[in-house]
Amino acid sequence: MEALKSENNYTIDDIYALRDGERAELIDGKIYYMAPPSTGHQRLLNYISTEINLFIRKNNGECEVFPAPFAVFLSENNRNYVEPDISVICDRDKITDQGCNGAPDWVIEIVSPGSRKMDYYKKLFKYRMAGVREYWVVDPDKKCVTVYSFDADNMEEYLFGEEIPAGIYEGFYINIGL
Repeated sequence: MEALKSENNYTIDDIYALRDGERAELIDGKIYYMAPPSTGHQRLLNYISTEINLFIRKNNGECEVFPAPFAVFLSENNRNYVEPDISVICDRDKITDQGCNGAPDWVIEIVSPGSRKMDYYKKLFKYRMAGVREYWVVDPDKKCVTVYSFDADNMEEYLFGEEIPAGIYEGFYINIGL
């Protein structure tokens, strides 16, 4: 008989062993299951990732944009695996066939009813500690975006409809006027 795992003793192997269609993230050995995203969530994800992609292409940028589902292995241990809604990665050496090894430069999470605590607290801490340069929490219910610039040790809040500066790209703003 197989021994039961403690709640905080899961690894990336357990994520890969999930049934087809089942999605989860792994933070410090604990599995967090994810509900399918809503249509509104997907509209925001598509809009924001398209705006970033267009800016990068227009400016011959080196970074790449990866919308979820896209695997991010935040640390070298096998106890942390996340799927940010949008990952912007500028160091192409981090990108493999499996996903991103290490911290993306810019991470954007779109809050869902079941992800609020995770996005505002757990992931905020994990992303900062892993070396993410900028983290956006897009909250459709509050119609605001909280921007954490870890490089500048700064946090700003913007309302939908305002020009939101992307800290990793000088002169780039996104207006979420949906």
